[in-house]
Amino acid sequence: MNQAIICLLVSRKLPQAVTNYLAPSTVKLKTQPPSPRNEEWPEVEKAEKLARGAALKWASGVFYRPEKLEGLGHYRNRETQRNSSIQSRLKSTVQSYLEGVSTGLEQLRLAVQEVQSVCQDMGAARWALLDCADRFQDLQQMRALMAEHVQLASVVQVLPQLFSVHEVFSHTLQLLHGQQLLEAHAELMMMEHLRDDILSQLHLRGLSSAQATVLSYFSGLQELNESLAKQLWGIVGSSLKLVQEDPVLFVTAIRIIEREEKIDDTLLLDATFLPPGRPKGWRQKFYHVLQETITAAHFNAIRMDAEGPGLAKHLAALQKAIVSELQVVKDLMVQCVPAHYNILSVCTATYHRALGSHLQDILREDLDKQSLFLLLEWVLRMYPSPEVMGHPDLIPEVDVSSLGPLISPELVDQTERKYVEKVKASVLEWMQRTLEVEFKEWFREEEPEMDHQGFFQSALPVIVMQMLSENIQVASLITDSLQQKVYNMALEELEAFLGRSVEPLPPLPNPCRPWVPTAQPFYPWGCVPAPEDHQVPELVAPSTSMVVLSPRGEVPASLQAALDKMQKKACQLLLEELLLDLQPFYMQLPSRKWLSGSQLVNSMCEVIDRYTKDFSHVRKPAFTLLLMESELLVASQYLRALMQKKMVCKSKEERGQFCERLLQDATQLRELFCSLGLDRRQQSLEAVFALRELICLKDPALLSLEVLGFITKYPDVSDEHISTLLELRGDVSKDVRHVVLEMMAQNPQPLPEGYRPIFSTILVPAPELPFCLRKAKCA
Repeated sequence: MNQAIICLLVSRKLPQAVTNYLAPSTVKLKTQPPSPRNEEWPEVEKAEKLARGAALKWASGVFYRPEKLEGLGHYRNRETQRNSSIQSRLKSTVQSYLEGVSTGLEQLRLAVQEVQSVCQDMGAARWALLDCADRFQDLQQMRALMAEHVQLASVVQVLPQLFSVHEVFSHTLQLLHGQQLLEAHAELMMMEHLRDDILSQLHLRGLSSAQATVLSYFSGLQELNESLAKQLWGIVGSSLKLVQEDPVLFVTAIRIIEREEKIDDTLLLDATFLPPGRPKGWRQKFYHVLQETITAAHFNAIRMDAEGPGLAKHLAALQKAIVSELQVVKDLMVQCVPAHYNILSVCTATYHRALGSHLQDILREDLDKQSLFLLLEWVLRMYPSPEVMGHPDLIPEVDVSSLGPLISPELVDQTERKYVEKVKASVLEWMQRTLEVEFKEWFREEEPEMDHQGFFQSALPVIVMQMLSENIQVASLITDSLQQKVYNMALEELEAFLGRSVEPLPPLPNPCRPWVPTAQPFYPWGCVPAPEDHQVPELVAPSTSMVVLSPRGEVPASLQAALDKMQKKACQLLLEELLLDLQPFYMQLPSRKWLSGSQLVNSMCEVIDRYTKDFSHVRKPAFTLLLMESELLVASQYLRALMQKKMVCKSKEERGQFCERLLQDATQLRELFCSLGLDRRQQSLEAVFALRELICLKDPALLSLEVLGFITKYPDVSDEHISTLLELRGDVSKDVRHVVLEMMAQNPQPLPEGYRPIFSTILVPAPELPFCLRKAKCA
């Protein structure tokens, strides 16, 4: 039983070992001790030991009880059957392997037989070739003789042509002289073909040394080529004339050029050999000659006059020539050349490029403003218009927009700036002369011109505005950028003109000044209108020919500043005259005589009234300004006189008299200015009334509250002003003054927007040192 189990395990464990290691012979499983063959296969022995051990382990586990031995026969039969099945399968597998090996061996035997047959055939062929080697040497000599025969036959065929080369050269030259260009070119091509064929054969055979002889023999071809090319380029140079009179000659030249282009293309495709002088590139030469002809005909002419009518005539001639010649190209020349030449586009681009270069050369010269304007107008307006490149006979084939700008935007901008500078210089010179004439007119001893309402007037503002407006309007005919540049220049010059209009006025007069014409102080007001009436040229649409007020009716800030400066200068001159006449009256304020009721303020009112009558010659906006400034001057000088510490109230009665005089003076002056047309709310004399309240206050202890209200209404008042006013009362102690000043320091008041300062312009005398004696004694 154990032997059967071991055999079973061996059959299960070693099917692959049997397949791989057993020789192609009968396989028999034995349990005998290891033989020398088993020693050669240690894996079989190891597998057998493992199988035996596994079988013993299995048997000991199954039959370890006596009752299990009853099924021993059943196990024996089952394992015997399985062992027989395995053996049969092993035998069939080994048999199939043996049959395959037998078939392979038979195929190898047949292959060996075939190889031996091939070797025998190759040996026979080798011996046959060795027998024919001598015969091959005889054939090589025959081949060389055949090649030489072929060359001699070729030479014999071309000998008549070679002998007639010089005769053909003479005939071709005669044809060229007779302008039989197609026939001459046909013979020329034949000679070139013969020469190139000979040179190609020499090149293929490596006979480069013989090429020089061939080239010298055909040297006449170079002269013929040059003569033909000269006639062709002469025809191309006069093509515009020929296509109108006799286009046959021009068409002949184009046909010859196309022949040469085809020959060039063919030779370039065959890169083995390129004959001398190829490629000729006559089509590109055609374009080059045509472009040079156009450029030389119109743009390389004798130097013309760049200024005045000479430039206008030159541009008119260019305009006429460009339009007429492009019409000839479009209607006639296009029909004489192949479509792929794009002759109209080439000519249009040539005119465009040459004209742009020509105009750039002109712009490099020092041109006047008329010439610059003419060039800008011609380049930006005329050139793309229907009168030149947009001509009805040229469109739609000619599209100038596809060619780019005639001159670069940078050059256009530079030219515009040059034009503006020229206009600026002209405007400046004109304004200066006009201002000098106007100034002489106003400073004559005669009364200035007045309008129907009695206001001083001058035609200068209208003339200046009209001149500036005309320059802006002219610039609007070109481009918006040029119009903007001229507009900015006009504003700058107008601003400078306003400044120059007050420069000739004399400085502040002195008591010994010479006589000054009455109209002199009013010169700026008549020379230039007030801001509300001042016209400023506006940048309007190009379609509008009117010049109105500035955009949105507003005066530019810089110009408004110049107007304000001019008004202040004029107002300053008038106020200086007024102050000079009022100064003697202010010298008497305050004084005991003034308190007694003198006619001091009445005299001041008479002087003011007299001056305001002169103000009536100025229009209302300026008149109101003068009136306001005069009233501010009167009020500030009145307050300045009160603060000079000339007087201190010695008693309550004197203080009351002081306050009564202040009330009468302020009321009289206020009524005067009201009667002249100045509203009370616009007057600064209210400060005198407020100051009076400080002096009239009976209880000094309430001064801090009163001063608080005063500084709230007049925030520009200082500690020195308040101290001087308190001293003017004569009854304020040092403690009260200290409380008032401390209250002011604790309640600083900011200046409200639009506040007209009055106290900040008043200087208070410095206080005397406490240890110093009176001035008279110190002196």
